[in-house]
Order: sequence, then C-alpha cells, then structure tokens
Amino acid sequence: MSLRAGVLAVQGDVSEHARAIERAAAAHDESAEVVEISEAGLVPDCDVLLMPGGESTTISRLVHREGIASEIEAHVADGKPVLATCAGLIVAATDAYDDRVETLNLVDATVERNAFGRQKDSFEAPLEVSGFGEPFPAVFIRAPVIDYVGTGVEVLASWDDRPVAVRDGPVVGTSFHPELTDDPRIHDLAFFDSVRS
Repeated sequence: MSLRAGVLAVQGDVSEHARAIERAAAAHDESAEVVEISEAGLVPDCDVLLMPGGESTTISRLVHREGIASEIEAHVADGKPVLATCAGLIVAATDAYDDRVETLNLVDATVERNAFGRQKDSFEAPLEVSGFGEPFPAVFIRAPVIDYVGTGVEVLASWDDRPVAVRDGPVVGTSFHPELTDDPRIHDLAFFDSVRS
C-alpha cells in the first residue's frame, strides 16, 4: 500500500513530520508519498493530512487566505484521517481563547495556547497512551492545554490530569510533538490504523 500524505506547509515542523510518516510506513513495509501543502488544490488528493506545530495565529490566517481551510474541512467530512499537533491542534479545535485564531472546528475541544509555559518550560515526559504497551516519549514545547472535550471525544493520554492527546472521529490531536522522536506510534495510530480499517 502506498499512502499519499499531505503535510500542511504554510508554517511549522514540515520536514520532521514527513520523516515521521515515512518511518511509520516503513514499520509496516509500506510506502508514503509526502506532499507539502501550501496552496489550495492539493488536499483533495491526499489520503491523510498532517497539521504540524508552529504559530497557530499564522497557520490559521494562511490556511484561510490560501483557500486550504475548506479543503481540510471537506477531508475530515469524508472521514479521512488528520493528525494535528501542538499549534495544529489549536487550529483544529472549536475554541482557542484567542480571537486571532479562526479555528476549523474539527475537534470538539477548547485549547489554551502556551498553557504549559514558554519555550524555557519545554519538557519531555513518558506518556501513557491508550493502546500503547510502553510509554511514549512525548516532547512538550510551548504546549497548549486541552481544557474541555466534548462527549464524543476520546481522551488518548493525559498529563497532570489534563488531556494531551485526543481523538474526534478521524482526527487525532496532540499537545506535544511526536515528530521530534524516533517513535512512529502516534503517526501510526493516526494514519495507518485508520486507513487499514
């Protein structure tokens, strides 16, 4: 199986996520073609989509300005998988407590920007993730906090009694940066399990 994976490339950790998707595919003896999404017209041809970290206000502004936002919404409406990490999760949420961020309402959750602290407060933690046999080495950098989830949202992992990984239909969202580790399990959870089923 070859997967066409789109990585939103208006701003953020594009190359790191591309490598993480390729690692997850290789773990299943499969291949992934990674497409960088910086303009409209590319999302509809993607099997899966990744919304990386970066600056949520910038990502929000550019996906709307470039006409990508409506394509992402259609992608999710079609049941196709999305992984939204850190700032990508903020943009995917229903509310970011910031009028500068026009959210996409893909995940029924409210997310507070930088709630785990600034850059100097970054940390790594062994995270218990639902379905994983061993802890995931989660890297938190200026991480947002999920402080409300709707009734249909599955909490996959928590830290300090606060959700940091959730699933809402075909969308998996994390407060942390799974692409900054060599562990492919979050990308596998979001993409390959969903595509097979």
